[in-house]
Amino acid sequence: MTRECSLLLPRVCTALADPRQPGCDDTCLEKLLDWFRRLARFGDIDTLDLDDRAASSTPLKLLYLPFTLCVLLWPQQEQLLVRLFGRDGPLNSAAWEDASVRSGWVEGVRSMMHHQPALHFICNGGGLDVIFTLQGDPSLFVASAATQLLVQMLTLSVESETTEPPDTKHCDWPACAQMIIKHIEDSLQSSSVCHIEQSLKLLTSLFDSCHATWTEVLWLGIAKRVESFLTEETVQVQHVLVNLLLNMAWSPVFSDPEGSFWALVTSALEHLTPVQAGPLAEGILRLYNCPQDVRIQALTVLLQPMDCILRAASQPLEYAGLLDESVSDPVTVESLLSSKSSCTNLLCQTLALLEKLLTLARFQVDLPCTSLLRSLMTILQFCNGFPSPVSPLGSTINRILINCSRVQRAALDVLAALSERKGCDTLIGNLFDILLTYLESLNTSPTVLKKTFNATSKWLVCLQELSSSNNQWQQTEKILQDVFLVLQKHLCSPCWEVRDSSLEFLTALIEGLKDRDEFRQSLLSSEVPKLTENLLEDSESYVRASAVTAVGHLACITYFAPESPVTGNQYNKETIAKLQEILSTDSEGFPRRAVISIFTKWVREGCTFHLEDTEQFVSRVIQIVEHDLDWEVRLGGLDLVEAFYSQTICLFNRPKCLYASVTPAAQQNGPLQIFCRAKLFSFLFRSLCDYDKPVGQRACNILLVLRSSFSPISSPKDSQETGDLPAGHGIAWLQSTLRQGSLAHNFPTDGSNGVDFEDPESMMVALATVDLIELHDELNKSSYHIEESPQSLLQDILATVGTIEENEADCY
Repeated sequence: MTRECSLLLPRVCTALADPRQPGCDDTCLEKLLDWFRRLARFGDIDTLDLDDRAASSTPLKLLYLPFTLCVLLWPQQEQLLVRLFGRDGPLNSAAWEDASVRSGWVEGVRSMMHHQPALHFICNGGGLDVIFTLQGDPSLFVASAATQLLVQMLTLSVESETTEPPDTKHCDWPACAQMIIKHIEDSLQSSSVCHIEQSLKLLTSLFDSCHATWTEVLWLGIAKRVESFLTEETVQVQHVLVNLLLNMAWSPVFSDPEGSFWALVTSALEHLTPVQAGPLAEGILRLYNCPQDVRIQALTVLLQPMDCILRAASQPLEYAGLLDESVSDPVTVESLLSSKSSCTNLLCQTLALLEKLLTLARFQVDLPCTSLLRSLMTILQFCNGFPSPVSPLGSTINRILINCSRVQRAALDVLAALSERKGCDTLIGNLFDILLTYLESLNTSPTVLKKTFNATSKWLVCLQELSSSNNQWQQTEKILQDVFLVLQKHLCSPCWEVRDSSLEFLTALIEGLKDRDEFRQSLLSSEVPKLTENLLEDSESYVRASAVTAVGHLACITYFAPESPVTGNQYNKETIAKLQEILSTDSEGFPRRAVISIFTKWVREGCTFHLEDTEQFVSRVIQIVEHDLDWEVRLGGLDLVEAFYSQTICLFNRPKCLYASVTPAAQQNGPLQIFCRAKLFSFLFRSLCDYDKPVGQRACNILLVLRSSFSPISSPKDSQETGDLPAGHGIAWLQSTLRQGSLAHNFPTDGSNGVDFEDPESMMVALATVDLIELHDELNKSSYHIEESPQSLLQDILATVGTIEENEADCY
């Protein structure tokens, strides 16, 4: 067999293993199977040299051989299976040194595990020993695949070969399961840390994927040994236990609050180091069926470093700490925080885990939010070098954390998440003092500044809500003025990252506070709007894009606002013209994408006043967008069309729509006429033939919606009927062109093809006639459906061996 033919084998195997593929009829399958049998009969497969390094890809591909084929060829190819999957075959091959071959071997066995006879073949033929060896493979991919394979084999063995689930008294495991379980037990009793870790990872994967009751029986046999690893000093595998315990905690098999498993979790929280116990505690707190005492203990573990920070800030303790008592020895945490190498890691891990918990939709354990906020403020002050703590521990932590950007970023993330919690209003003044210090400091790095902007925007929204309830208008106004003064400086920064982050901050503020009069007054009385507009001409494309977004949001509270709170510094139509100019002429894609996104936002939110104005606006924009070379801009144009459709339908179906009123002129013209006048149909049909599939898919979806709204015909006519359509409509040409998938640049929309995309009657017929469902299915197909079809495979076989009559008989 030639090397080229051997490379076709994986595709043959795939086609025969999955007969549900497109174009995979019985005739194709029989031809492919006959070709495979001929190769086997002629001995071409048996004579493959597994030691030939130059052809190492050949055995690699063969290893993916589905067991379905092996059954079909049994018994004449029994020796081949032994060579490929037996104990002596692959290990003695020089190609086995290649990790990709070992990986292929594992994948080959995994594909066989859909059939129970393969399980006995692997276990009896020595293949199981090979898998045990591969658990410790130097390639992490191979080792992981071997572990997953053992889990699959164990599950298959137990669930297919037992009539009753095993119990603790009469543990009658099937033969293959006995071999794997004995391997697990022997490895756990071993003095080799590597072997212990391998078995613990296998158990972790098993409890993650299988929640059958027999897993509890397996666990009870090894629980004592696993628990001993928590206190055994000679075997350091505690870090592996965390994932094991978490997977068990999520399994309903171990969810009984009175079960012994939770005692093990409690022991782990006590004996693991703070760094090891943190992820376990966070995972436990995500559970809803966890016993309350374990939940409290987990929260205590997670908050202990934050409590230590707060207590180290002042001596004697000025404020109450976070915890009344700790789970582990506080000295351990203090020791970690006193070391430069461990302090940063512990704090960053703790803060990251707290942020995860704070962003959960539901959180069953109440956090001491006020004390936690005070601890975060203390960390941020430590990082800024102020104040100088009195306690020796505080002074040490202060020296370690000065200008530590990792801890600053992590603390600011938690601070932003904490803004959605109630009960922190007593500290809000001090909090903004710290945030403003970070915003004003020249030492604040751009990444930390970005995080500070995010936290500030979230807490400003919180401040506005508080000031509305307790009339603290003066405090709010003063903070806003200070924020805008700092923002003005950053908008003029020589660092483009700072300018970009400042614009994103401004956009976030407008989104959160646009309905607040005091915010609009403070903003429009500052220099921020003018500086923002100037950045539309920034030299950096990212900044221009962010400036476009900010200007677009500013327009919503100035130019498009029914009543602007300030008469000066108004946006006008020149700003809109500037955005259209960017869409037409900017050389970079990011600003153009931002413009089309802003225009879509305006239309979706009804920022334009009259239907005629919106129609002309959308039409002008689409005529620009349809020639843009960036597919994301064209996709954004389709979003704009979709938003315009929604507004148009809203205005016609609900005259009292909040966004605008229907004018008499608009009432005389239906939505279909409006779409035609705006020249949107030519853009939509042109997009069906776009180079980039997402554009075609979106256009097809929109046309399907339009058909359901505009066309009285519910289903397209048969393709045979298109030839009988009026020639003036040109619909037959349109249907044929779309079926051929003509490229967009060859798709005429000027009416030269007989299709008038601005004629409502023609578009009504087009929507009713063009088979959009068929187009939708074609656009959603993967390109592989042709390449991997059996028909394509047969053609490749013929092309490989030649087309002379003899070869055609052999291969076809």
